[in-house]
Amino acid sequence: MSEEKLLKEIEDLSTQIKINEFECRIIKESDWDMLVSWWKWWRWTVPAKDFLPENGTGGIIIEKGYHKTKDGIPIVAGFIYVTNSATTLLEWIVSNPDYKNKDRKLAIEMLITEAENLTKQSGYNYIFSVGRSKHLIATHKKLGWFVDDKPSHEITKKL
Repeated sequence: MSEEKLLKEIEDLSTQIKINEFECRIIKESDWDMLVSWWKWWRWTVPAKDFLPENGTGGIIIEKGYHKTKDGIPIVAGFIYVTNSATTLLEWIVSNPDYKNKDRKLAIEMLITEAENLTKQSGYNYIFSVGRSKHLIATHKKLGWFVDDKPSHEITKKL
């Protein structure tokens, strides 16, 4: 399935998802500056837009308090890369550093679970992610992901 079809699936499913006042939606172009500020706050390298799926809009955001008339509070976002295999990649997961509510962990779990659901519904068999945050790794384990006990490194070259 192409990235375009996956994004369409995300749009369709996002209208059906309402758990604990959370809403899943696709990332919009207007989210970019906010995501950059989150990456900078967490002292991460900000990826180039063209490094991300759909030029920075190929992913999902979990919000709280979403209503059809206005956006909610964005809590966490992640990007879904599609491949020419049976695998997608969930990457560049980043959270709102100003959101301190107790349900923050639940929002992160929802992001991962919704990425899993979208991947499966789009015909993929696997979802892969690279992480170094102990909390994020623990969340993946809690949700049944296999976590290799040997750390690895991201290796990238701009051509």
